[in-house]
Amino acid sequence: MMRPPPRQRARKEKTKQPRMRPRRLSVGTLLDAPDSTAAHPNVRLRVAGVVVIVLFSLLLLRLWALTAFQTSAVAQAVSAEQVRVVRVLPRRGSILDRFGNPLVNDSMAEQISLSRLKAQQNPAVVARLAALIGETTAQVNATLADPNYSLYRPVPVLSNAPVADVLYIREHQSEFPGVSTATTTQVNYPQQELPGPASGGYPAAQTLGYVGTINSTELKALANQGYQQGDPFGQSGLEYQYQSQLRGIPGQQRIQVNPQGQVVKTLKTIPATPGNNLVTNIDTNLQQVVDNALARQITSLRGTIDPSTGRIIAAPNGAAVVLDPQTGAVLAMSSFPSYNPSIWTGGISQANYSALTASGAQNNFAIDGLYTPGSTFKLNTATAALSTGLWNSTDTYTDTGLFTIPNCVGKCSYHSAGHVALGTIDMSTAITASDDVFFYNLGYQFYTHAAQYGPTPIQNAAAQYGLGQPTGIDLPGEASGQVDSPALRQQLHKLSPKGYPNAGWYVGDNLQLAFGQGLTLLTPIQQAVAYATFANGGTRYAPEVGAAIVTPSGKVVKRIAPKVTGHVNLPPAVRGPMLTGFEGVISQYPLGTGSQAFQGFPLSTFPLAGKTGTASLAGKEPISWFVAWGPVNNPQYVVVVVIDQAGYGATGAAPVVRSIYNYLLTHPVGPVKLPPPQSAVLATNPVTLPGATTPASGSTTTTTGGGSSATGGSATGGAG
Repeated sequence: MMRPPPRQRARKEKTKQPRMRPRRLSVGTLLDAPDSTAAHPNVRLRVAGVVVIVLFSLLLLRLWALTAFQTSAVAQAVSAEQVRVVRVLPRRGSILDRFGNPLVNDSMAEQISLSRLKAQQNPAVVARLAALIGETTAQVNATLADPNYSLYRPVPVLSNAPVADVLYIREHQSEFPGVSTATTTQVNYPQQELPGPASGGYPAAQTLGYVGTINSTELKALANQGYQQGDPFGQSGLEYQYQSQLRGIPGQQRIQVNPQGQVVKTLKTIPATPGNNLVTNIDTNLQQVVDNALARQITSLRGTIDPSTGRIIAAPNGAAVVLDPQTGAVLAMSSFPSYNPSIWTGGISQANYSALTASGAQNNFAIDGLYTPGSTFKLNTATAALSTGLWNSTDTYTDTGLFTIPNCVGKCSYHSAGHVALGTIDMSTAITASDDVFFYNLGYQFYTHAAQYGPTPIQNAAAQYGLGQPTGIDLPGEASGQVDSPALRQQLHKLSPKGYPNAGWYVGDNLQLAFGQGLTLLTPIQQAVAYATFANGGTRYAPEVGAAIVTPSGKVVKRIAPKVTGHVNLPPAVRGPMLTGFEGVISQYPLGTGSQAFQGFPLSTFPLAGKTGTASLAGKEPISWFVAWGPVNNPQYVVVVVIDQAGYGATGAAPVVRSIYNYLLTHPVGPVKLPPPQSAVLATNPVTLPGATTPASGSTTTTTGGGSSATGGSATGGAG
């Protein structure tokens, strides 16, 4: 029996699926939802335990490393967070006069301060303190918010505090948490002005300048010199010019503070080094005389009517300079209106600042005031004429009272005030009488003979005297001035074609230049330097207010020597005729334009030379100038006075110069005392006021000079 063959299973065709890689073990797999992945509790616990152990091991390892290897570094870091270094500001140096008398020094004063932290913790103390010192809460809060003050010291809220306020705080300390009082130093002005119009100011106020807080621009520029926010810094005058010498060297205090920023104790103190003192060339008593003479004349002129013009005299400002022509030393420098710089001490109020800005009292018109020179500019025209050979001492000119430009079409006549004709005159007489027509002729001759004498001979002479350029005085903010010229006209036209539509230079312009009109603008200090150069025979010195730098103990650190900045060639053939003319201005009555103001002055024992100047202003009173120097044979003083819109030089400025020489006649300036006597440096009382001076002559005289600035037109003028 045969078996049937084995049944073969039907082969089932498999469906191809994508090829998958084996799944790897991951934290996601272990933590997957129970319904999708089989639970593995033991595995998960083991992995979590390993992670925890690793983390703790790392922490323990770091702790061990810090303990074993970085203990000192960590300790230093912790210590640094608790110690702060606070700067200790030095005592500022004093500014002294030539005899050692302090013009500016430091004085002891009570200061009220408030801790920022205590003010935050006790807001009521701010209102309570504000009510006591007479300020508003907002003002005190603004002071506390000032970033210029250190975070680790109480903020000064009131300097020079009244004794009554200080005593009240000390007796009621529980009511004023965080408020402290301390005796500190502040800028002090120990001198006083003469009784009279200048008594509200201070001797040489603008020259001295004032001290404020360093601003952001100064801080950025001087960051490498160790300045920080809140440091005192000279903002003008000598305080600014000699800031680095007056400043001193800051000290340090290392203080320990708690986490709240409160001072726990002082660890170490490095005392500050006081600043050096500046000895100046200023004679305090002479300065007071100059200040008062200038202020008295200006205030007496204001509002009066000039009989020569019929206009009301405004006299808004003026300046006076007394210079030693042999060295350039500034013996006195005055600017009006003036003020007392003590208003800056402890911070100036908005009311005082607004009044100061509106009055212009902070301007030093002696170095930044720009005035048309009028006939005082004839110094340069005469020098050019005699030096180039255009004119000599024997040449004469016939003054008919009128000068007419030859071959001119239109209005081509120029005349002196009152059409006064002096007849045949030479250079000396023309200077003495300030004869405009004579100088019109010189301007015309230079213009028509430009091929022989060059295009700018008058400007060249002015440049030799230092006009139209900074004198180099040791004060900030000096104006350069300008001397009218073809180049200046072209420059002004380029800058403002509408304002200066004509860029040409014509014969009328040269006539205006020759007697100090046109676009020429000079500062009083430039005029003082120019006439000092002529007075001493031709050496031009930079004017210097500073004389020496000395330590607080009196050791001379540096003597500020005279600085020669140029020379003018003045041989006898040039200087002689001019000097005779300048002497005649004062001595030849009535021809000399300044002789009336000096009637009765002992010229035989103290001979003087000088020059008036009257610069015409369209629709206004002329600018009044007077310059004088003496004794003529050995000049020790050059005095320059200018008063804006004050009339003739003989009646506006000359009386001030006379008052100054009245004083110098009996009070000659003595030599600088180096080292300065400590008795004077440490004096707390002002110097004795100088005696009254002889009243200046108030009478007037009409002379010739001045002129308008119209090109090619009719020129009229006042006293030269």
